[in-house]
Amino acid sequence: MSELKMDLIDNENKKQKPDADKIAFGKHYSDHMFIMDYSTDKGWYDPRIVPYEPITLDPAAMIFHYGQTVFEGLKAYRTTTDKILLFRPEQNFKRLNLSSDRLSIPAIDEELALTYLKKLIEVEKDWVPQAEGNSLYIRPFIIATEPNLSLAPSETYQFMIILSPVGSYYKEGIHPVRIHVEDEYTRAVRGGTGKAKTAGNYAAAYKAQERATKEGYSQVLWLDGVEKKYIEEVGSMNVFFKINGEIVTPELNGSILEGITRMSIIELLKDWGIPITERKISLEELYEAYDQDKLEEAFGTGTAAVISPVGELNWGDRNMVINNREIGEMSKKLYDTLTGIQTGKVEDLYNWTVEVK
Repeated sequence: MSELKMDLIDNENKKQKPDADKIAFGKHYSDHMFIMDYSTDKGWYDPRIVPYEPITLDPAAMIFHYGQTVFEGLKAYRTTTDKILLFRPEQNFKRLNLSSDRLSIPAIDEELALTYLKKLIEVEKDWVPQAEGNSLYIRPFIIATEPNLSLAPSETYQFMIILSPVGSYYKEGIHPVRIHVEDEYTRAVRGGTGKAKTAGNYAAAYKAQERATKEGYSQVLWLDGVEKKYIEEVGSMNVFFKINGEIVTPELNGSILEGITRMSIIELLKDWGIPITERKISLEELYEAYDQDKLEEAFGTGTAAVISPVGELNWGDRNMVINNREIGEMSKKLYDTLTGIQTGKVEDLYNWTVEVK
């Protein structure tokens, strides 16, 4: 990868920033973006910050035909003292490289990538929202750019980072959601690309999500792709259950994404002395716990929502109403702690935040 040297082309046509109370997720983008190129003979080269604008690709670019791409998602937060904080960004670039390895994409230098990101945010610091609950969503991604229809990894790539101000995920407070158990479609299988953050995984989930939405559910609960028996994820989030005082989450098995929020929650629970187990958990076991009044809470975890409580699970003709469709005490404590650390309201005892100077 190139030395720490980066060009900056200023955008003279600055955009008007959206009103704090009208920011829709993924609809607004900052004035600049980061780009870096790769070729097999040069490696990664020419890091630069340029005006946010459309990119030009050959119609035969391999990203369009074989889906060779990976991405990440993280956020920058503005504190009440006007500092800008990132939450565990080194883990995002580490995971980006893990995803790249699965897709035969060359690795980036993780430390340099973080330096480039921080520089981009310094340039775009006015785009980090000040309103309570708002943040700057960060999307690093890599695409295959070689114009070649041969079925082989590309020899050229672009690594880009774009920034998008987003509003509060819970504008009117946290409301537990209704979830439909998906027993027909499969999100991923062991040995596939489930543990990689790649575009095809998400497109493959649309059909099930469309059906769940039509039936009044917010998300789907994914089961393993072989036996359709064991719980894996909820929507695009990792999932946790509180059963008789113990927190249980599906173990990483090659088809489950290694969530950074998931990792942070496990570390918090261990530090608090709360029983937390990573293991296989079947839907039958979960229903049995519910039937015995031992299923106390359920929640999904991810960058966007941090914690998304589950109030109801529909499994065929069986319906599980969890904690009277109210957010549980543990879910609330985890949400308050993590968002507090992210925004500087709670002391960061774990050195998870990185300040952008």
